[in-house]
Amino acid sequence: MSTPLELWVESAARMTRPEKIVWCDGSEAEAARIQEEMIREGHTVLLNDKSYPNCYLHRSDPNDVARTEKITFICTRERESAGPTNNWMAPAQAKETIGSLFNGSMKGRTMYVVPYIMGPSASPQSRIGVELTDSAYVVANMRIMCRIGKPALDRLGGSTDFVPGLHSLGDLNPDRRYVAHFPEEKLIWSIGSGYGGNALLGKKCFALRIASWMAREETWMAEHMLILGLESPSGKVTYMAAAFPSACGKTNLAMMVSALENQGYRVWTLGDDIAWMRIGPDGYLRAINPEAGFFGVAPGTNEKTNPNVMTALRKNSIFTNTAMTARQEPWWEGMNDNPPVNLVDWQGRAWDASVGPAAQPNSRYTVPAQQTPSISEHWEDPAGVPISAFIFGGRRARLAPLVYEATSWQHGVYVGASMASETTAASTGAVGVTRRDPMAMLPFCGYNMADYFRHWLEMGRNVPHPPKVFHVNWFRKGANGKFLWPGYGENVRVLKWMLERIEGHAAGTETPIGVVPALDALTLDGLDVTRETMQELLSVDADSWTKEHADVGNFLQIFGDRLPDEIRDEHSRLGQRLQHAASVAK
Repeated sequence: MSTPLELWVESAARMTRPEKIVWCDGSEAEAARIQEEMIREGHTVLLNDKSYPNCYLHRSDPNDVARTEKITFICTRERESAGPTNNWMAPAQAKETIGSLFNGSMKGRTMYVVPYIMGPSASPQSRIGVELTDSAYVVANMRIMCRIGKPALDRLGGSTDFVPGLHSLGDLNPDRRYVAHFPEEKLIWSIGSGYGGNALLGKKCFALRIASWMAREETWMAEHMLILGLESPSGKVTYMAAAFPSACGKTNLAMMVSALENQGYRVWTLGDDIAWMRIGPDGYLRAINPEAGFFGVAPGTNEKTNPNVMTALRKNSIFTNTAMTARQEPWWEGMNDNPPVNLVDWQGRAWDASVGPAAQPNSRYTVPAQQTPSISEHWEDPAGVPISAFIFGGRRARLAPLVYEATSWQHGVYVGASMASETTAASTGAVGVTRRDPMAMLPFCGYNMADYFRHWLEMGRNVPHPPKVFHVNWFRKGANGKFLWPGYGENVRVLKWMLERIEGHAAGTETPIGVVPALDALTLDGLDVTRETMQELLSVDADSWTKEHADVGNFLQIFGDRLPDEIRDEHSRLGQRLQHAASVAK
């Protein structure tokens, strides 16, 4: 008798009509076959085997280089279940529209069956997914990003407890490109794209959009958060999870080389993108990283911003849409100061600076997490690690202080719900546009965000030892337009203050928005930052925040009556505190 998985594979094959079906086992021999297939297809080249052993450069179609929100849909029976911040499509309409595109989409191609585990193989928190894809490139990336093959099949057995995901390149026509999620069925369909975020269905599709729905149903949390451990001189490690929108240094923070290592403070990496958290028997939220690799943005990554990942990338990695040097090594803008001569650009052409950057601005690397020098010995702990702090952050040139602490869990949920970041020219072409991105989950929450806020509030009531909540801003600028804070490895000084707040012995100053460090509470020895600069970094201007408060209010209005009363109350209280602060200042 066929298993539920076998029946689903047979059904998908009848629709897509592949030439053959290959069940992936995760072996080294299979990996070699997949790599050979990628090269044979003509879009992938082997890099210099001496300097980058077992590394490949893949060039995607020029019209398929990024995750695209407008083609991403949440397909629930009721439109309100998806909420105002998601694109919604009725399940029946989605099955008809997208199903017609899948009809025969794999003719002449191989359907790869990729069973995978999201999370450590032995963890009870981990879950099973199965992706069907006609892309060898997707298989190669899934092999790095997840635990694929036999371990997943052995864990699944004959169970129905897996998330099915169907992916086909189709004809790569942007007008026939869809990424559809059916959370009530725990089902994912993706067609028309080979790009990572659209095609690696274990990543944003399962680990956030579907998992966030599952987490609400089952009383846990699926969050767009890095996980790090801060080791103190005593050897004790305190674990923190942090959420940042794009272009805010999330991966760099997760893999930071501490500027205070000589004082005994070291940062350990557990994950750079996603955290799944359940309440542990000790009363703490216990976090696992559901991924096995890092899928990061290449441009701007270098020995200063992220030396740990630069070391990790030197073997067993896949580069997507970077440039290539004459030595067949990857290169991208920001990797070093001077572009090498005879560069080949991301489309395989001799590079000419007059026609644009050598590497596609969204070019990527895929690298096994275990290769990172800063990887924690507990990164695959089946029980997860206890989270003591949540950190929210954004890019705000003039508004937010370097760091502040929320005064309660409820206030912290409000801080996360109202967080925003200012755009950069590299990401949008427009500079300084403020975009709301609650908990950095706006593109990834699989249901109505008002209900998501409620879930956060309820989790706080259920967790005996909830994490403290902080907000950071590494990007505040002075009147001269230059950054006030050096960032990168120096950010550990802010983490140290958080640790001391958690332990109850760091001084803080109350402001209308939360508690900022007392002026002498941050460890600044060896740092060229004046007392006046620190005053500016930690200042909270009531007039500017009053304008921010009004903008947050406009954003929250889109959720209507579904918005939890607790969020309305926190917003009202902030308004009152700002009004009082402004009147005192006058």
